[in-house]
Amino acid sequence: MEQPEDMASLSEFDSLAGSIPATKVEITVSCRNLLDKDMFSKSDPLCVMYTQGMENKQWREFGRTEVIDNTLNPDFVRKFIVDYFFEEKQNLRFDLYDVDSKSPDLSKHDFLGQAFCTLGEIVGSPGSRLEKPLTIGAFSLNSRTGKPMPAVSNGSGLWMESLRTTGLEASGGVPGKKCGTIILSAEELSNCRDVATMQFCANKLDKKDFFGKSDPFLVFYRSNEDGTFTICHKTEVMKNTLNPVWQTFSIPVRALCNGDYDRTIKVEVYDWDRDGSHDFIGEFTTSYRELARGQSQFNIYEVVNPKKKMKKKKYVNSGTVTLLSFAVESECTFLDYIKGGTQINFTVAIDFTASNGNPSQSTSLHYMSPYQLNAYALALTAVGEIIQHYDSDKMFPALGFGAKLPPDGRVSHEFPLVGGPGSTG
Repeated sequence: MEQPEDMASLSEFDSLAGSIPATKVEITVSCRNLLDKDMFSKSDPLCVMYTQGMENKQWREFGRTEVIDNTLNPDFVRKFIVDYFFEEKQNLRFDLYDVDSKSPDLSKHDFLGQAFCTLGEIVGSPGSRLEKPLTIGAFSLNSRTGKPMPAVSNGSGLWMESLRTTGLEASGGVPGKKCGTIILSAEELSNCRDVATMQFCANKLDKKDFFGKSDPFLVFYRSNEDGTFTICHKTEVMKNTLNPVWQTFSIPVRALCNGDYDRTIKVEVYDWDRDGSHDFIGEFTTSYRELARGQSQFNIYEVVNPKKKMKKKKYVNSGTVTLLSFAVESECTFLDYIKGGTQINFTVAIDFTASNGNPSQSTSLHYMSPYQLNAYALALTAVGEIIQHYDSDKMFPALGFGAKLPPDGRVSHEFPLVGGPGSTG
């Protein structure tokens, strides 16, 4: 079972909007009733989110969720963190794929459908929860793999051909074909920078496998204001044991409870099955405030299966889960390091190999034009003007490599650009 990262912190919508104050919003993605593309098992879905440029209207990939094996109803753990601007129309596109290999090339995987919306549409929905049908829409066949690929929308409902740039050939397609539902939830992130590290074990869990013991794992959910729950973490699977000890894991507190220490945290215990139909063992609830007490009698939880409890009068529990350790520390930002005295030293090495061309020719990267800086000088200026303010001595070692040096003309792969061997430039 592939273990995903809990959260993906991704780039901003638009570099030009970086200086404008914005609210950070976390988008959670779930899907229901996806197309089944695998012959002998269920699909292994992946969701790719795209944002649209404000001016050029081009779609660019923003991030990807983890891949979840053998399921048509995925609840993705990895989130998308975006900047929300109330005054802007921020178009989003979500493409779903059935992953067939480890290749990052999406054209090598089966396209399952897509949905379009705006960030404001998600935020403005009741409970900031939006459901939309996934559709195949107009699609093209990749000339190399033969797999269908999504067409590109300009955000206004008009389909545009992009065959010249993508290498795709047109196909008949089934425009508008429904292929499941995507569920998008948004929540404003708090400024909490704490990271919690914890470890759990379990004792005497229910045996779910006929020929062996259970293969248990934990799934953590944080509660929402409307009473629903959002997945925020999965542990690894511990094979063939009723008394598992899971590995220590770390999770941002804002992902676990969004900084609300009394918010309910639900933990479900499952027995992993290869076909994706994991068996429910039981569940319990806690909160960050309770977990912060650390290892104690307060953090030994009975795992309860509600259906079993209703049917069997003598039912007690399906095992117990115990918190073994808990620690919290604040995640330092770049400014925290700078305030703490961190220095950034700027050292540069310039390529003098023959691949740069003859310096006397204008096509060379080393050509000194009387009208403008060359590529090396532009790069040095762009980086140096920023870094210099974080360097206390303002001395920047400048080295070269790949040049023949006098007096014997031997090639040197490290030499100072100014002064002798001991010079720092």
